[in-house]
Amino acid sequence: MSLTHTPITLTMICRSSTTTLTCCFQRFDPLHRFTHISIPISLTKPSSFSTPFLTLFKPCSSSSLTLTTQPPQARRKFAVPATMLHQNPLVSDICALAVSGAIAFSFLRLFEETAKRSLFDQKLNRKLVHVSIGLIFMLCWPLYSSDGWGPILASLIPGINIIRMLVIGLGIYKDEATVKSMSRFGDYRELLKGPLYYAATITLASVIYWRTSPISIAAICNLCAGDGLADIVGRRFGDKKIPYNRNKSYAGSIAMAAAGFLTSVGYMSYFSWFGYMEGSLKLVLGFLTVSVVTALVESLPISTELDDNLTVPLTSILVGSVIF
Repeated sequence: MSLTHTPITLTMICRSSTTTLTCCFQRFDPLHRFTHISIPISLTKPSSFSTPFLTLFKPCSSSSLTLTTQPPQARRKFAVPATMLHQNPLVSDICALAVSGAIAFSFLRLFEETAKRSLFDQKLNRKLVHVSIGLIFMLCWPLYSSDGWGPILASLIPGINIIRMLVIGLGIYKDEATVKSMSRFGDYRELLKGPLYYAATITLASVIYWRTSPISIAAICNLCAGDGLADIVGRRFGDKKIPYNRNKSYAGSIAMAAAGFLTSVGYMSYFSWFGYMEGSLKLVLGFLTVSVVTALVESLPISTELDDNLTVPLTSILVGSVIF
């Protein structure tokens, strides 16, 4: 590996000696890996110890390495370890899979019970599932290690839901509680459309983009928070309809853009805190653009004819791929 040409973020721990130091560097790799490098270096200025942070080192070996550090206020707030739950990355990811799976399926079971007991209107119950499950699952992403198995194992949770939607939607297995909590009209075949697209979006966002990409945040937040709240707000305050689509309202579209945008910014800050991405004004403006365009597409008649669980994530991914 060439240290001269590889962009790296370094955390330094200095050990021993006065003029020659052996330092251990931790490299954060956007591809979800941490690499540890030990290099003997010597200070270029004896007075470097008097400064609040070191700015330039010269390696004792023949290779050259320039280190720059950020002021304290710009540093990562939380030094995330390579693994959260166990020293072995694979074991840690299996534990994370068990924890996040238990959380996600507990919430699914909760909403199945509320649907069975008719605690909420069926349409409201369905949208509460829609809003919450994907966002709760995404909260669990930091539990997974920086190893390559992390996104693959995490995607098994929505992947299992894909199988559930297919089995129930095709009539192979009957589950009235699931049908009632996820369908508009109580028809089990509805699970082959919106709920299936929903689970597929979260699965692909996990495997392809994962927690270092703003595209995964935009796709899931606009699908879950944006589209979910658009229906809830639109049904209650949507008296004024959009002229080109009488099934949509101004209130619902505005709520969708606002909810998708604010939730995206919230998750940007959440993952930035763990060090998986760097929050910036550029990202915030990008999320705003994606949410507004997605809300506009969702208001079109074609979105009603197809399925907004399909058009919303596709729009978010396409626009996000251009912007981010």
